[in-house]
Amino acid sequence: MKKYVSFFRMRFSTGLQYRQAAIAGMSTQFVWGAMEILLFKAFYEADPSAFPMEFSALTSYIWLQQAFLALYMMWFLEREIFDSITSGGIAYELCRPLDLYSMWFARNIANRLSKAVLRCIPILLLAACLPKPYGMKPPRSFIIFILFLISMGLALVVTVAFSMILYILCFYTISPLGIRMVAFSLVEFFSGSVVPLPFLPDGIRQVCEVLPFASMQNVPFRVYSGDLSGTDGYGAISLQLFWAFALITFGKWLLKKAQNRVVVQGG
Repeated sequence: MKKYVSFFRMRFSTGLQYRQAAIAGMSTQFVWGAMEILLFKAFYEADPSAFPMEFSALTSYIWLQQAFLALYMMWFLEREIFDSITSGGIAYELCRPLDLYSMWFARNIANRLSKAVLRCIPILLLAACLPKPYGMKPPRSFIIFILFLISMGLALVVTVAFSMILYILCFYTISPLGIRMVAFSLVEFFSGSVVPLPFLPDGIRQVCEVLPFASMQNVPFRVYSGDLSGTDGYGAISLQLFWAFALITFGKWLLKKAQNRVVVQGG
């Protein structure tokens, strides 16, 4: 376990070095979040009862989405891993006396956390200082806050586990570009990144909510805002736990199959 903790620490420390990029990202994300909220506000003013979420819940959802963008967005992937597979450098990784899946998993967790740590606190503080209904409201109770933290952790695990499958699929392809483009499109829509899932039509929404993508950012943000509570909230968190286990199990099996057939050319 110590060696994987070391990989985590090294990658986390490396990610904290990019402070200028974090400042630029914070500015972009805060402005983008404000634009989204103003856009939705224009629609809510026409008929608030026509929308499935309270506007205050929606604003909290959007601010959390912007603050923790690095945790759940699928385009925060490690190019180094893709390059090592396509260039043949993966041969060096396979020679190391460690589990390749666990090493990549630890690196990905650290990479996302380091980016999120630099960006989330200023965005959350600014959002909390904004006047109602544009600001971010606190959770309704301490229990909801604890459930939110649990759901955040599970969502991160599901996101990284799905990312691992994308890396492993590159063993079977010449270029990772096609896989990444398809994955980005699927996750962006079905995770509630483009439009929160409650805004989708009933039939489509119910299907989306049982897919692994909904367990990424949709669940924790809706738990915090109070849009998912009671039995629905516990059910959504249980589904997150299921997808975390299922994706990790499938990823490890797929990597084992890929390692049995990998061919590295070059000298």
